[in-house]
Amino acid sequence: MLAAGGYANQRGEKAMLKSFPILTTGAALLLASTAMAQTYTGDIAIDEEDVVLGQRHYSPYLDESYPNRVFFGDTHLHTSYSTDAGMIGNSLGPDDAFRFARGEKVRASVGEYAQLIRPLDFLVVADHAENLGLAPMIAESNPALLALPWGREVHDLVKAGQLNEAYVMWGTAMAELADPIDDDDLTRSIWARIVESAERFNEPGVVTSLHGFEWTSSPDGNNLHRVVMFRDDGDKVGTRIPFSNYDSNDPEDLWAWMQSYEDETGGSVMAIPHGGNLSNGLMFDTVRLNGEPIDIDYAERRARWEPVYEMTQIKGDGETHPMLSPNDEFADYYRWDRGNFGFELKTPEMLPKEYAREALARGLAIEEEIGVNPFKFGQIGSTDSHTSLATTREDNYFGKATPGEPGTASERYNELIIQDAIIGDEVAIRHYETLASGLAVAWARENTRAEIWDAFQRKEVYATTGSRMVVRVFAGWNFEEDEVHRPDFAAEGYDRGVPMGADLFAGPDGAAPTFMIRALRDPDGANLDRIQIVKGWVGDDGEPTTKVFDVAWSGDREPDAEGNLPPVGSTVDGADFTNTIGAAAIGGYWEDPEFDPTQRAYYYVRVLEIPTPSWLAYDEAFYGPQDLPDDAMMVQQDRAYTSPIWYSPF
Repeated sequence: MLAAGGYANQRGEKAMLKSFPILTTGAALLLASTAMAQTYTGDIAIDEEDVVLGQRHYSPYLDESYPNRVFFGDTHLHTSYSTDAGMIGNSLGPDDAFRFARGEKVRASVGEYAQLIRPLDFLVVADHAENLGLAPMIAESNPALLALPWGREVHDLVKAGQLNEAYVMWGTAMAELADPIDDDDLTRSIWARIVESAERFNEPGVVTSLHGFEWTSSPDGNNLHRVVMFRDDGDKVGTRIPFSNYDSNDPEDLWAWMQSYEDETGGSVMAIPHGGNLSNGLMFDTVRLNGEPIDIDYAERRARWEPVYEMTQIKGDGETHPMLSPNDEFADYYRWDRGNFGFELKTPEMLPKEYAREALARGLAIEEEIGVNPFKFGQIGSTDSHTSLATTREDNYFGKATPGEPGTASERYNELIIQDAIIGDEVAIRHYETLASGLAVAWARENTRAEIWDAFQRKEVYATTGSRMVVRVFAGWNFEEDEVHRPDFAAEGYDRGVPMGADLFAGPDGAAPTFMIRALRDPDGANLDRIQIVKGWVGDDGEPTTKVFDVAWSGDREPDAEGNLPPVGSTVDGADFTNTIGAAAIGGYWEDPEFDPTQRAYYYVRVLEIPTPSWLAYDEAFYGPQDLPDDAMMVQQDRAYTSPIWYSPF
């Protein structure tokens, strides 16, 4: 696998990403003018005396234009303004969420204080669009809400302490897709509060707050949820109210709403699907929600509006499933695979249409057939926490929802996340089965709304299950094995290759793609076990196929005769572990040993940490033994998943 090789660019050409941004046509015209000695473009002064065509600079960084910084964030956090958070005990609003993300100490709804080990770099408060802000309106006895008969009734139930009855009343309306409020002016007033909060806490270069909301489509209890994330400031975002499940449960209607937003405001917006493992085969189906087959128009619209997929979060890891990847020893990681939201059990034929790895391969097969790949997405993680607290570390886990926060005794483990709505306990998921995941990580030059959003748009992003690992990968045709150790590794990667999220086109005859990969451990976390590449392709029989390759690893382990790498071992002892195994940094070079230049393919990197205690182990160390079920996971391995690099033979 570790063969020598080379790396070129998409069409065999050298990618010149080191540019001279001032030497544009406009700048040339300005230089020819004698009317002005100095011209300003934004806040950057261009002095004609400083401009010399082809000039070299001693400082090698003056003309650097590629992404050179890594930013960690959460694009999927709920506050009390989400009814399924505020109506079950969350009292923290958007301001508290942003304060916490900035590193401030915040008192959680149950009463425990919480703080991050380090601030996040960016955050999207993505409250559910459906009856946005209902709980705060009830708490404040909002006159506009009380003027509505349904609003008065649900308000009085809550004030009388009948919270469950009030929540069921709201849930019934949601299930029937009958908006019980249906007042755009009221929704607009609540949306304005959320927009204003994000504006107030946005501090470019420190912590970026991006505007967003969640569209909560759940046809027949199947999860088709999307987070909608804007690139724009509040002056544009505030002109529209969020599109909700009451408006439509069809993603194509959401895309149409997004198109109208861009047309009317000149802004930019994307949708981020998540939770495919709860969709019972709908998230990556081969037909549209209306039953029509996927055609070119649909595929182009889906790829355009949904450039990334949130493939790991608190409700289960969505990379793959043991039944889909039986030869992958790390496939069985926090599975939520019993059914949808309590209405229908899972069946095996649903699984291929639910997980990211298989969907990426199925996208290649669809592209082979119609010419467009609808599932050409980058990969991120986020929390989907409903506590207003974006915690992802196992030793600092504040749960999925307020009933599962620290300090709630046995309810922290026994709370029903997926309830037995119709079919009984077979589908039930309890809070002890949640995972602390995850984080969205972006490669960009600056921590601003535009730069972070653009990184998502070009898919130069990756997911982690909560750890702040730094991971980078480049692919091409003429890299050499020792180049992964170059100090200018990234400069060479961009100059002669493509990064995660990009396309690699046909290379020189006889060449196979080569990859340079670097991974660095979380400075406050665990050492690394190994770097792997996951490859997907379409075989001659037209069927999508995937395979995992070990690329580089810690220690002096050697693969056995079947090519299997021995485990890294474990230092876990209860809630303790040490970094006496693994490596702080791993660099890997890999050339595809099974490359067929006629086959479409994708490649993404998976990086595994050494085993560490789970949040349940930390809980037992703090609270004492908890009489947890036998399937409670006490030891786990955090991981990172990069966005793919796609190879096309054309």
